[in-house]
Amino acid sequence: MRGTSTRTLRTAFVGTYPPRQCGIATFTRDLATAVVQEPGSPERAIWTKPTPIGRQPATADIVALDHEQRDFPAEVRFRLDPDRPADYLGVADQLNRAGYDVVSLQHEFGIYGGPDGERVLDLIDELEVPVVATLHTVLRHPSDHQRRILHEVAHGAARVVVLSRASARTLASVYDIDPARIQMIPHGVPDLPFVDPNTIKPLVGLGDRPTILSFGLLGPGKGYELAIRAMSSVVDRAGDACYVILGATHPELRRHQGEAYRESLQGLVADLGLEQHVKFVDAFVDLPTLGQWLQAADVFVTPYPGAEQAVSGTLAYALGTGKALVSTPYAYAEELLADGRGRLVPFGDSKALGSEIGDLLTDPAARNEARRLAYAYGRRMTWRRVAAEYRELFARVATEAEPDLRAAAVRLHGAPATQLDREASSLG
Repeated sequence: MRGTSTRTLRTAFVGTYPPRQCGIATFTRDLATAVVQEPGSPERAIWTKPTPIGRQPATADIVALDHEQRDFPAEVRFRLDPDRPADYLGVADQLNRAGYDVVSLQHEFGIYGGPDGERVLDLIDELEVPVVATLHTVLRHPSDHQRRILHEVAHGAARVVVLSRASARTLASVYDIDPARIQMIPHGVPDLPFVDPNTIKPLVGLGDRPTILSFGLLGPGKGYELAIRAMSSVVDRAGDACYVILGATHPELRRHQGEAYRESLQGLVADLGLEQHVKFVDAFVDLPTLGQWLQAADVFVTPYPGAEQAVSGTLAYALGTGKALVSTPYAYAEELLADGRGRLVPFGDSKALGSEIGDLLTDPAARNEARRLAYAYGRRMTWRRVAAEYRELFARVATEAEPDLRAAAVRLHGAPATQLDREASSLG
C-alpha cells in the first residue's frame, strides 16, 4: 500500500463555520484553508486582499455545526444540527463512506448538543476514520461531567491538540490523559507585516490618536468594564487616547437580551465622562478590516476577569501583528507574554491596568521593544507554520490507522483484501 506521506490526505474538518459568527468558526476556516494549501506555496492573503482570479486555492471539506439553514460556501459538504441526535450518526456514516483519511474535529463544550456538549461522543464513537480533536477549552476546574466528556473525547480520538503548554499540563494532570496522546500546536496567527500604527490609523478613522484595542464578540465575562475604568487614568497621561472595542454583540446574547449589555457598557462610559475616549465599533468585520484595526492599534488589551480563560485567539492575533500587549494573568496570557512580550496586571485592578497602558503609550522606546518581541515570537505561530504541524500530525495518524481503515472497508464494501489494498492506495 502506498504510504500516506506520498499522497494528499483527504481531511474533513468538523466545527462551526462562517458565516456563523464565533471564534471557533473563524479558527476552523483559517485552519482548513491553511492545511489544504500546497506546502511552500505563497500564503493565501485572506487577511489583506481577495485571492486573484485564476489563483483560487484548494478547498477543504467542511462539516458545519449549525442550528440554522445558513447560506454556507461550497466547501461545506455536510451539515450537522447539534440538537438532532440522528445527525451525529448520519454524518459519521457519510464520513466513513467517503474515503477520508482523517477527521479534524474542533471541540468546545458549547457547540455540540446535550449537557456540556456530550453528543459529540456520539459522532466520535461512530467514526471509523481516525480523529484529531483540537481542544479549545481545557478547564482547570471542570465539573465531574465536563471532566468525563473531555476524558472520553481524548480517548476516542487518535490524538488531541491543545493550543498552549498550560492546557497540555492540565489535560494530563486533571483529565488523566496520556501525554503521548497530546500535541501542543499554537493558535495560528495572520502573517501581516510589521508596520508603524500611525500609517494605518487614518484608514480606520483614528487620525493620529494613541489607540488601545480589544476585539471579539461582545458579551459579559471579557472584562471590558475593567478596561473602560482604566481609561480614566490613561487619559490623565495620554490626553487624546482612544480605547476601541471592536465587535458585534454575540448572536446568542443578542437573541435573548438584545443590546442590553452593550448599552450597559455605554452607560458606564457616560458615567465616567469618557465618551470622547471609548469607541464602540458594532460590527463583525471581515479579515482584511480586522487586520487594519490590529495594525492601527498601539496597545492591545485582554482584561479577562478570571483565570479559567484557557486560550484567547484575540491575544494570539494581536501578538502575531506585533502589538504592545497588556493583559490580566490567565494561564494563556502568562505563557504568551513571558520574556518581555507583554505586561500582566492583577485581575480586577483597573488602576494597575491603566498604569501599564499609560506607561506604554508615553514611552515609545518601551512600546516598540515590546512590539518587536511580540512580532518576532509570532512568526512561529503563523498559519503557514501551524498548518505544517497539523499536516505532519494528520499524516502520522493516518499511517497508524491504515490497517483499521482496510478492515473498515471490508465491513462497508465486502471486497477481498487484494482489491481493498488497491482501493486504499488510490484514496485522496
